[in-house]
Amino acid sequence: MDAAVEVTPVVHAGGGDRKVRAAVVVGALGVVFGDIGTSPIYTIQTVFNPGDPHPVPISTDNVYGVVSLIFWSVMIVVTLTYISLVMRVNNDGEGGIMALITLLRRLGGGRGGRAATLLAGVGIFGAALFFGDSMITPAISVLSAVEGLKIVQPGLEELIVPITAVIIIVLFTVQRRGTAAVGRLFGPVMILWFGSIGVLGISGIARHPEILKALSPTYALGFLAGHFGIAFFALAAIVLAITGAEALYADMGHFGRKAITRGWLGLVLPACVLSYLGQGALILGDESNVGSPFFLLAPGWARLPLVLLATAATVIASQAVITGAYSVASQAAQLGYLPRLRIAHTSESTIGQIYVPWINWVLMFSVLTLVFAFRSSAALAYAFGMAVTATISITTLVFFYLARIKWNTPLWLVLLGAVPLLAVDALFLAANLTKLVHGAWLPLLIGLTAFTVMSTWARGRDVVTRAREEKEGPLREFIDELQYQEPPLVQVPGTAVFLNRGMETAPLAMRANVEHNHVRHEHLVILSIDTVPVPRVPDEERTEIDALGYADDGIIHVTAHCGYMETPNIPNILRLLDPEQTEGRISVDDASYFLSKIELKRGTEPTMAGWRKRLFIATSYITADAAEYFGLPGERTVIMGERVEV
Repeated sequence: MDAAVEVTPVVHAGGGDRKVRAAVVVGALGVVFGDIGTSPIYTIQTVFNPGDPHPVPISTDNVYGVVSLIFWSVMIVVTLTYISLVMRVNNDGEGGIMALITLLRRLGGGRGGRAATLLAGVGIFGAALFFGDSMITPAISVLSAVEGLKIVQPGLEELIVPITAVIIIVLFTVQRRGTAAVGRLFGPVMILWFGSIGVLGISGIARHPEILKALSPTYALGFLAGHFGIAFFALAAIVLAITGAEALYADMGHFGRKAITRGWLGLVLPACVLSYLGQGALILGDESNVGSPFFLLAPGWARLPLVLLATAATVIASQAVITGAYSVASQAAQLGYLPRLRIAHTSESTIGQIYVPWINWVLMFSVLTLVFAFRSSAALAYAFGMAVTATISITTLVFFYLARIKWNTPLWLVLLGAVPLLAVDALFLAANLTKLVHGAWLPLLIGLTAFTVMSTWARGRDVVTRAREEKEGPLREFIDELQYQEPPLVQVPGTAVFLNRGMETAPLAMRANVEHNHVRHEHLVILSIDTVPVPRVPDEERTEIDALGYADDGIIHVTAHCGYMETPNIPNILRLLDPEQTEGRISVDDASYFLSKIELKRGTEPTMAGWRKRLFIATSYITADAAEYFGLPGERTVIMGERVEV
């Protein structure tokens, strides 16, 4: 609650026009495609799962129809919606649903303001659903890979859940070390993965090449039209083939649109399609293979190595979505939807590699709970699809709204794209709603919980800000009082830096220091953090200085502009200042830093519902230490408190 948030999005083309090198494409393969690239392990198996409440009977027509639906779902949702359309929209090169939200917030005060504000709220719910995705993906991915052990040796089935739990514990435990060293291995491992599943798919197709007919859309349409009662329920499992589509968009800022597009079209899409076709061919040859068609594509000698490779690939998929959760939480905190969280940067060269301890341990506990509660990838599949379809639907809706309102795309063109694509999303969403009682309620509950916390924090933050402004009073008036105070305040040598939310009001700590100690430092710096919804701000645009009406009193206000993917370091920011503009040299290494600590108390004013007040106060306890967050030296930081009722 220390930093004000000004929403001024800037849309650049950097995310799509970046020169693409082979190393960038390889890096994208190792991070971006882990989730969607491991979907072939469990998608077809889940569709034909006999334990499904709405099972799909195994027949030649149904196999053709399912494989065709999978192929065209991937082509429509991933290739058309995300690769061709949505990824053209970026916020200073960054993608993801948080980027869309910042663009919507910009529209909140202009054309389409009410609708934009409403859709921004829907977008926040989509971001909240991503936390559910971050919990379910590691559980279903690692479980599905380890389940290959029962194909290698049926007697090992009882070890699947314990082995999965151990892998997940290790995965989350090593997060604090960062992914810089391991990241170099991700790309080659995923290239081996996609090459392997593509070759195995070709071997399956070679046995029954007639499966290639499933590439025709007539089989998908025929299956939907002729067997709608079966096909509709099958969509709840077919959606697993497009999981990870949002990751393509969210990671656009790290690799660029062209690198992701080339990786997708050049390797990932062909490999996944070959695997799906090969599995379909395998089932056509022998219906008993439906229990685990992915692993049964491999010859007996290759199944154990394939299980190990699949486990490595699913760990990579989990890694990608876990770090995605860190990024979403960090951006949400910067934009005022979550309290300030402790963030550790784990790489000196890659700014996007961060570690958020609180999020990490919550995710680990949640993932382990899912593993022990559901115990199989098939049981988790119903929950997984709900999170995916809801997020994709929200992204598509917001994209077309922005296309119409912000970029003035003709209405007929918007409708031409929006109606069929949203109809496809709605069909997937409706199919997954039929699984509510079978697990689809879980991501909705997680998303609703996260959304409630985020919206409550944003509301409570506004309440506290108004109450704080009343206590602080106008900054200009306070500076005038200091100039003409009789007797004059005693000045002590040195520099004092007071962190404040903006330049409209006086810092509480500064006012308390003057009123109770009757002294001021020779050089006073009031510093505000302006978090702008662009990922990063260049140093030459980092600061603005205001003399506050007096050019020689030693008191200045500094506004530090920071991107929503940056963690502000106050001493480093102060070192960027020009002494000619700061009324003298700022002694950064000897400066004292003053923070205003707010103690929250539940009041009687009807600012929020009682339960929301309790939730807001409880959430405030996870706020990171301000001195550590802003990079302040603990031995020279003074914290002064004030009580505020909510």
